[in-house]
Amino acid sequence: MKKLFLRLAVYVFIFIVFMGGIWFYGFNRHQKDFYLNVRHEPVPSLQGVNVPEYDPHKPTVAVVMADSSIPTEDFDFLIPYTLFSMTDAYNVYAVAPDKNVKSLSGGLDVIPHYSYKELDNLLNKSPDVIVVPYMPGVNEQKYQPTREWIQQHSSSKTTTFFSICGGAKNLADTGLLKGKSATSFWQFLPILMKQYPDTHWKEDVRYVHEGNTLTSAGQSAGIDAVLHLISQKLGEPVAAKISKEISYPSYQFVQNPKVDHPFYVDIKLATYLLNLGFHWNKKQMGVLLYKDMDEIALSSIFDSYGDTGTTQVLTVSSSDAPITTKHHLNILARHQISNAPKLDKMIIPGGDAKSLAAADVRLWGEKGNAKETLFIHSDSPTRYVFEAPLEDLAKQEDLLTAKHAVKRFEYRANGIHLEGKPLPLGTYSNMVLTSLLALLVAFYIDRHFIMKKKASKVINTSMENS
Repeated sequence: MKKLFLRLAVYVFIFIVFMGGIWFYGFNRHQKDFYLNVRHEPVPSLQGVNVPEYDPHKPTVAVVMADSSIPTEDFDFLIPYTLFSMTDAYNVYAVAPDKNVKSLSGGLDVIPHYSYKELDNLLNKSPDVIVVPYMPGVNEQKYQPTREWIQQHSSSKTTTFFSICGGAKNLADTGLLKGKSATSFWQFLPILMKQYPDTHWKEDVRYVHEGNTLTSAGQSAGIDAVLHLISQKLGEPVAAKISKEISYPSYQFVQNPKVDHPFYVDIKLATYLLNLGFHWNKKQMGVLLYKDMDEIALSSIFDSYGDTGTTQVLTVSSSDAPITTKHHLNILARHQISNAPKLDKMIIPGGDAKSLAAADVRLWGEKGNAKETLFIHSDSPTRYVFEAPLEDLAKQEDLLTAKHAVKRFEYRANGIHLEGKPLPLGTYSNMVLTSLLALLVAFYIDRHFIMKKKASKVINTSMENS
């Protein structure tokens, strides 16, 4: 009986070690590719980088980024930055502990407009809105300046502290959510409920506005929360106008954030987790950066493809000089067209990309190297920018991967039509191969060590008896 138990234990142990080890390796690789993707390339000269002019008659929105070694979630940063800028009623700035280049998740590099100290000196008061995106590493020392700066302004009676998606963790870490109601990304909520039990976490709303704190649920719910705050501060017609400009399909949640069927962690999450560990052949996809490009369109690429475990997104531009986006954000590419690696696909985002990026596209056509070049938004420039990338993801990968991406975005409209393979066959095949290899190793150990030892013991016993 002991031998049987030992043999069973060996099979289980080897299976767990192989499957868990390989999955953990894939998970770590995804973290480095997306959530921990910081710039290692040399930084070119940043002389001449422009900062949007400060208008003392306008309220100021500060969108926070952490230390250079802690990427800020790209959607959480770019969406509020863009929507507040679109009102033309705010000074909107990217701020960080210093003005060194900062990375957003997936590998998009941003040059902050001001350091925390510089913005404080400019305003001589607290910003009117402090936007807190998700920034990993709240327990790390290098994150401390960001925590302290937010806390420094916590006593302001005129500041709204606004977290997007997983940024609720960062805001809760400052103590500003203690005793209040709040919400966050549905995958994070079970963890936040345990880590911050003094906050009343709500699962059935797109955002919670209580006093001077505003927290949004995951991804697209951040759009609802920004438009809600704009409606509160500037009037509902302004929010409605911006919603129409971005073709936002779920404006009803701006006025009523309640949802009938909250998203929960369920078996569908398995596709995402398996892709992280067992999708070994990631697509190499470029995204072309160009002057005056739309920031929301840019965000739609990184989040739709990059956080699926299936695709590595690389930024490419015509030169190494900083690029100014439509709303005066300064960004940097990590590759130039002249030295870009071979790509499976080059994405050119933005509804007006064919005109704005015409010169860059010609250069890419002459010197670029990709199997496919895709103007992802240009054929339907008035469409909500997240829909076409999610549809393309389904064609590139499979329906299960794309359906989880739709759920991860907390997309609740009917504008997405997915077509593609039903299952991530490559992921499942790799998982089965790993399982078979684990069983073969366990079988080898069983036959050559455990069973052989047992057989030897039986022979010795027989010889002694004879």
